[in-house]
Amino acid sequence: MDWREVMTLAQGAPNPPPRRVAKSEEEWRASLTPDQYQVTRLAGTERAFSSQMCSLFQPGRYACSCCGTELFDSASKFESGTGWPSFGAPVAGGVIGYVADNSHGMVRVEVTCNVCDAHLGHVFPDGPEPTGLRFCINALSLEKIVT
Repeated sequence: MDWREVMTLAQGAPNPPPRRVAKSEEEWRASLTPDQYQVTRLAGTERAFSSQMCSLFQPGRYACSCCGTELFDSASKFESGTGWPSFGAPVAGGVIGYVADNSHGMVRVEVTCNVCDAHLGHVFPDGPEPTGLRFCINALSLEKIVT
């Protein structure tokens, strides 16, 4: 995956998820902490450097905190200095959704869990090789899975 493919997907190219998880807003509120709900269901952003997950580099995978779908592997995680966990690539095609985001006077690409539509963060074209991508993800939207 590269930036050109990200932009194609953000403009609406087909990107089928491996499965779908749907819950009512009441069910999401009951299954998430208030902070997780604010970030994942209301597209909030946690404070930079507010999570120890930024400096966590042990082997394993990172799953969506809403539905448990595996999204990122620690092998693609890197220190970006931004204050949010950053990854170079998702674990598989179809697990991440891409949405053009022109809010706040910026042109960005929002990334969501393609299985349950949880807001994860944004992707930028300034990451390390081999992808050149930086998936800048709210720690509250992730759950570390030790593999």
